[in-house]
Amino acid sequence: MRSFDFSPLYRSTVGFDRLFDMLDQTRAEAAPGWPPYNVEKCGEDRYRITMAVAGFSPDEIEIVQQENALNVTGHKPPEDGDVQYLHRGIATRSFKQTFNLADYVTVTGANLDNGLLTIDLVREIPEEIKPRRIEIASDGHRTVEHGKAA
Repeated sequence: MRSFDFSPLYRSTVGFDRLFDMLDQTRAEAAPGWPPYNVEKCGEDRYRITMAVAGFSPDEIEIVQQENALNVTGHKPPEDGDVQYLHRGIATRSFKQTFNLADYVTVTGANLDNGLLTIDLVREIPEEIKPRRIEIASDGHRTVEHGKAA
C-alpha cells in the first residue's frame, strides 16, 4: 500500500483537518517555512495561526481574506545605508504566506505581540445547511404542511 505525505496540505490549509485525519491517521511534521508559523486547532471549530514576525510592526503587515484564501504579507521599508552589520541574523525581508481556508472559515481577529502575530479563525456553518432531524409520522398521526392536513 502506498503512503502519502499530507504535511504540505496541513501547512497551507485551515479547517480541512477532519478530512486529512481520515486519510492519514499519523500527522507528519510540517517543514518550516519563512516566516515560521504554527497552525493550531483550539476547539471544535476554532483555529489559530501564529507567525514569528520579529522586527515587523503592525503597519508593515497586511492580512487579507479573499473567499477561501488568507494572505498574510509583510513589507519592510528600505533601510538606511548608514548601518554596517557585522552579523545579520534577524531577517527583514518581505514575505507573503497564503493559507487555504475551508468553506465558512473566517478570521475573527489578529494581534501582534512580542514579535508573534496571532490570527484567530472560526468555522461558522450557516443554520440552513446544518444537518437537521426530520420527524417521521406514524400511522396514527397526520402531518401538517403549510396549514393543510396531509
